[in-house]
Amino acid sequence: MTGAAHALRLGTRGSPLAVAQSRQVAELLQSARSELTVELVTITTRGDRNQTTPLTAIKDGNFFSAEIDAALLGGQVDFTVHSRKDLDGRRPAGIVTAAMPPRANPRDVALFGPAVLDRLRRGDTLRIGTSSARRAAHVQRFLARALPRIGPEPALQCVPLRGPVHRRVARLHDAGPDALDGVVLALAGLERLWTDTAARATIERSLAGLRWMVLPLSECPTAPGQGALAVECRADDATTRRLLSAVHDDVTARNVAAEYAAGAGLDTEAQAAMGATAIAVPHVGRLLFASGPAVDDRALQWRAPEPPTNARAWDGSEWHDQCKQNAADTLSRVPRAPAVFVAHWRAVTPHTVVGNDQRIWVSGWPSWQRLSAAGLWVEGCAESLGFDALRPTLAAQVLQLPPLADWLVLTRAGAEPTWQDSGIATVVGSYVLDVPDASAVRRLRQAAGQSTHFFWSSRDQYLALRDSLPPGAHHACGTGKTFRALTELGVQPAAFPSREAWQTWLG
Repeated sequence: MTGAAHALRLGTRGSPLAVAQSRQVAELLQSARSELTVELVTITTRGDRNQTTPLTAIKDGNFFSAEIDAALLGGQVDFTVHSRKDLDGRRPAGIVTAAMPPRANPRDVALFGPAVLDRLRRGDTLRIGTSSARRAAHVQRFLARALPRIGPEPALQCVPLRGPVHRRVARLHDAGPDALDGVVLALAGLERLWTDTAARATIERSLAGLRWMVLPLSECPTAPGQGALAVECRADDATTRRLLSAVHDDVTARNVAAEYAAGAGLDTEAQAAMGATAIAVPHVGRLLFASGPAVDDRALQWRAPEPPTNARAWDGSEWHDQCKQNAADTLSRVPRAPAVFVAHWRAVTPHTVVGNDQRIWVSGWPSWQRLSAAGLWVEGCAESLGFDALRPTLAAQVLQLPPLADWLVLTRAGAEPTWQDSGIATVVGSYVLDVPDASAVRRLRQAAGQSTHFFWSSRDQYLALRDSLPPGAHHACGTGKTFRALTELGVQPAAFPSREAWQTWLG
């Protein structure tokens, strides 16, 4: 039943991104509550007036919100929308978070200017704009290995960068000594600008001709709360609080809470340098990726099964060592495609024609490093979680990727049927892995018979050794196609985020 008409005033910063995300929340709210009308009220904050001081030098936790908070508490507006990561943990008395809508993609992206390949060939130092200590650390560590090796080892310099998102992107087209080669930004902000009809014009022209990299969470966790919005109102305004609850998403709220909990107890400087991002992954639940000076090297937190005792592990490494790779006889029929998904780095052979005029995505960080070392520009990866986990990122409109039907998949010969429901029309098995010879298979079967816990990387690997497995064997695999294939065979594997996570679990 539709209630009585009700009008609310939404306080927001005046930048194109702030207005776009506030407008999107208003539309979401009006869709859920047809009796509502929402009026946007723009408010200038000290963060808007001061766009030169590096964020690392700002100690004011209310830099982007104090004036909006004052308008809310003073009754000039009824509710507000903030990027959650911009809020200080200590909110003013009398203000509550009434809702946290479904989160946008939390990942960071690195955008590069049109001349970046030429500058890499010459060995020029690339100037990367960011005012985040966390992002600066990722630039030095991750991009040095992610950028294609088409010249000397990439040299990188971080440069302080402030201002609205659309102006940061525009800096990639500037010339002169202050020009930037790259900027690191939140994918969520770019997507919100792109999908807002009025705001798209602020970035559309600047994005033309740029090169993208979507940074994997496993290597580059983002700021706690990135991609999430906090919808706030006065604590004593029960009516508005009830209306706003219609757009609340519990999963988002729980994941964001887990991210902030990961940095609880750290001092301000350590918190600024820390990354923590939680995502929900089918079959394994919540994964929390964390990095920073107070965190073990890119820590992964998740609710693993109870670890076994006296386990004898078989992880498949010897099997892979014994396999021999050959080119498949289908290579003469590989078509050109605007975008390519490489299921394993082995799939790019000297006979496959893959180049930097294509949009290249890969299965995981190991394959990314192999291809970048070969001089290829990789835009992003499935983080070893399976292609389905990558779909929400590929669907981001701002990336302007071609429809999946126009993509090409390069995979192992024999694995083509596993892509039938992917939406990708052209799948090519570009390489063959010959199984180990008879004597090696006998050794592998003997080792399998003496093991208790197995990590499988393919259906074929499991079938080759199935008859040698002991009763009660414990099976594990990743979350992608191998999990589905083993389940169809009647195996009940335990899903793990990666082989490394499984090995850590075994101790």
